[in-house]
Amino acid sequence: MTFLSEPTRLFTRSDVERLLDVPSCISAVENAFRLRGNGATSPSAVLGVHVDRGGFHAKAAYLELGRSYFAVKVNANFPGNPAAHSLPTIQGVLVLFDATLGVPLAVMDSVAITALRTAAASAVAANLLAHPGAETATFIGCGVQARAHVAAIAAVRALRQVYVFDLDMERASRFAIELRAQYAFGVTVAPALRDATRASEIIVTTTPATQPFLGADHVSPGAFVAAVGADNERKREIELSLLRAAALVVDDTEQCATIGDLHHAIEAGVLTREDVRATLAEVVAGSKPGRLRDDEIVVFDSTGVAIEDVAAASIVYERATREGAGLAIHLRE
Repeated sequence: MTFLSEPTRLFTRSDVERLLDVPSCISAVENAFRLRGNGATSPSAVLGVHVDRGGFHAKAAYLELGRSYFAVKVNANFPGNPAAHSLPTIQGVLVLFDATLGVPLAVMDSVAITALRTAAASAVAANLLAHPGAETATFIGCGVQARAHVAAIAAVRALRQVYVFDLDMERASRFAIELRAQYAFGVTVAPALRDATRASEIIVTTTPATQPFLGADHVSPGAFVAAVGADNERKREIELSLLRAAALVVDDTEQCATIGDLHHAIEAGVLTREDVRATLAEVVAGSKPGRLRDDEIVVFDSTGVAIEDVAAASIVYERATREGAGLAIHLRE
């Protein structure tokens, strides 16, 4: 097939969910960070625009994965949608290009991509940074990202007990019922956040919070925290006390300094970029250390780097091409 005759493939959310499994996504995301950590060309960028009742953000990156790929993802985030309009909070599309000639290869729904690749990055971090024997976890926020994160963390750690917490207790209870039907580990709805997090070796925050809620007194020595919710400069989940007390690993230093929990610590004068121990890429590649002691608290500031999107979308596209899946269209006709 020549580039001129190669169609652009259109994938729905169900297509993406069928073609992208959790273990493959974790492996692909880890490989993307390893490539970056070993010095491969992997530029990425982010753009955010706030509008009334919500906002849009675009993330883009280039990555060489046997074939040169470029992806740009545009997500809309409207927190009031579920209650007011019975629409998802997050909606969007991802466009995947051949980066050699600029051919648009695929257009796909971004929601499943975003959930799985974000959880995959947290799983890569948890596997490298959590205490080696960690088997208890608390998941704060019981939405789409929480479901993906339970699956991803369970894929890299043998969980024994999971606590779930949400400001909406009914949502937390429904989530717990779902998990009990799918997994063998214990699942408890946490009535009090601190009791659950103090009892956990892994803590995952996937909320839309704009005020921090997880502090140093919530976390026991040796815990690993994946802070996932802060993906724009208005969001924050981690109190300054915890950021000050923990070793900090980031997915991308400049991005976290701009829109992550690190951003708020820098703005408050508590941390600087130089206080970041390592990026996830450096930890994966082995060029910088992650956890140094068993009793050390490690926070992973995850803002979502677009190389994760490229890694995940390339799996969807390559598997679909082999199967002939998706709607093939010729945009140049």
